[in-house]
Amino acid sequence: MSVAALVLAAGRGQRMRRSLVSSGGVENDLPPKAFLEVAGRSLLVRSLLRLAEAPEIDRLVPVVPEAWRARFEASAGELAGLRGLAPAVVGGAERQDSVAAGLEALPDQVSHVVVHDAARPLVPAADVRRVVQAALDCGAALLATPVTDTIHQVEADTLRTTLARGALRAALTPQAFRVDWLREALAKAQTDGVLGTDDAALVARLGVEVRVVEGDPINRKITTAADLVWAEAVLQRGAR
Repeated sequence: MSVAALVLAAGRGQRMRRSLVSSGGVENDLPPKAFLEVAGRSLLVRSLLRLAEAPEIDRLVPVVPEAWRARFEASAGELAGLRGLAPAVVGGAERQDSVAAGLEALPDQVSHVVVHDAARPLVPAADVRRVVQAALDCGAALLATPVTDTIHQVEADTLRTTLARGALRAALTPQAFRVDWLREALAKAQTDGVLGTDDAALVARLGVEVRVVEGDPINRKITTAADLVWAEAVLQRGAR
């Protein structure tokens, strides 16, 4: 069996852009979120380096905006010699489009695929290994963390239901799947008119078991300017 990883970096990161502009940034000068730097390296480069630490992953496929593919390849000298690095693939308007583009670029011998958000540059290699092993065992798995806050379901600014947090998990990436299952899930979502923000949720719609692997909370999604400051501080301390 062969395992490839798609590292999704094609999104614009609108919440990040709004956050940076409100902090004094000039919108036209801002790169896509995955190309923002923290401690001297872009989120995308850091994510690729973390995934490469997992020996189970044979191939790394960056999925980037069309306008940034040439710039990524021209500036990727720091990734020279990185094990399994494949040419960058152009992503689409939606997450599902980017995942589909990445899948299309995989060789036939790839049996399992890992999908990771470039905006999670601090994922521990040990967590990557554990979620890949779970997917090799049962076909589909995701990293997640227990929810510690009380979660209310709200409609029209009114509390309707308080959810039992003991049964709730916050989804992380990477998520790992059999390639044929993920392809089938994307096709079904397109047929049903479903636009998802989480690949595991789409695969679960096939009726298959998706195993949940507890992940490290340090694997935080970088969404706002404050998250960039936090990640910088973590890296300065020496991230796990």
